[in-house]
Amino acid sequence: MVLDEVWRELDGVEPLSGPDGGPLSRTVKLILDPLVIRPVQNPLCAGPIVTADGAQLLATRVHASADVLRATAAWFTLLKRIRRALRITEGNPQDLYFQRCFELATGSGAPDPLRDESVAADTLRDVHDVAAGRTTQALKVHVTDPARARELTALIDLAWGRRPLSGAATGDHTAAVTVVLDACPGARLEQDGDDGRHALDGLVAGHAGTHHGIALWTNEVSAHRFGLTVHPLPAPPRLGTSASTSALGLPFDRSVHERVFTVLRASTDRAELPPIHELVTTEIARSCSPWALLDESLRVAATTGAALATGLRPIGTASSPAATDTTAVRVINGRWQREAYVLQARRLTVNADAATLPDANPLAIIAAELREPWRPYLRRLWVRLHGRDVREFSVHEPGELWDLLDGVARSVILDHRMRVKQALSAIPLADAADAPESRAS
Repeated sequence: MVLDEVWRELDGVEPLSGPDGGPLSRTVKLILDPLVIRPVQNPLCAGPIVTADGAQLLATRVHASADVLRATAAWFTLLKRIRRALRITEGNPQDLYFQRCFELATGSGAPDPLRDESVAADTLRDVHDVAAGRTTQALKVHVTDPARARELTALIDLAWGRRPLSGAATGDHTAAVTVVLDACPGARLEQDGDDGRHALDGLVAGHAGTHHGIALWTNEVSAHRFGLTVHPLPAPPRLGTSASTSALGLPFDRSVHERVFTVLRASTDRAELPPIHELVTTEIARSCSPWALLDESLRVAATTGAALATGLRPIGTASSPAATDTTAVRVINGRWQREAYVLQARRLTVNADAATLPDANPLAIIAAELREPWRPYLRRLWVRLHGRDVREFSVHEPGELWDLLDGVARSVILDHRMRVKQALSAIPLADAADAPESRAS
């Protein structure tokens, strides 16, 4: 909220802003957090809640970078114009160009629209040459070749048939998961780090993530209840022939093509990824593994995240599959329950008129998600863990785990807040009197 307010005080940054005037989520993720605020170097600015001194420092750092941010926005506008002229359609421009635009702005200031066209064109060619053949089009060609498609489909059938279905864990790990969730919020502040680290190490060594992932293939733990699949039990992945980020299925229902497609779309330096054929075959093995992940530490992160998610009660009435009350749960619940749209949603749930809201009403959809908050939380957590798994980024420190779990919660909260704003902008004024507030701060 502090960052949102500070951002709105800047002018000339519209290309980096959303329709409501606040910073785009990618602006925060790719520019503000890593390049301007730098929370690791400025811990007062870190975390979802900052002190008065932290808010002042954050505002100072953003305002000090105002000229560079305006120049970044101008470079981004220029690169998009040259991109259209060069008929480049590959990748998301924000993902691919935001950090390069900040680099150009830092080194050269604002661009001259005519003089710097060649610089923009060279930057675009450099960015897209970095793909090194790892493009979504190359992926489509690879999986739609008839002979190769038959081989890959046979490989899926083989991998699915060889899934481990028992004997992956040693003992009950519930107590260790609770210790981790109690310790990890404080670990980021260097509090209680040893207990959490030992418990986390024990979960990884005991294959707790694998055990819980196997249970998702049975009726013991319902992947459907968690919002990970539309089926009663997870089904074998399809190879797939197409993908669209606007029409992706639930995590366990995505085709191999869709899973690799999302990795390519989210990558800013594809040359660091394995070749397309290796991405596809590894993804087949991954999609037929517990939690659809290969790394055990990430399976443990998913298991710990599931325990956290089932304890979330933003409107205080959630009936979770198996709730766990821990420090991590209380921290996130406390933040989520203070959201203005949540306070309004709580009133909607006890309002007789709420039952008359059509299912397609976006406010009713958000209210329904708040009654089962573990579903959107676990969907988003899996996506982040999947991206880390592809890049072989393990999680072995409680503080790092907390950054991941807390970051997912913040992302879900901000997503709901934005959807409420968008819904209210489409509701006639006379009909919006009892709707959730759209204000972000």
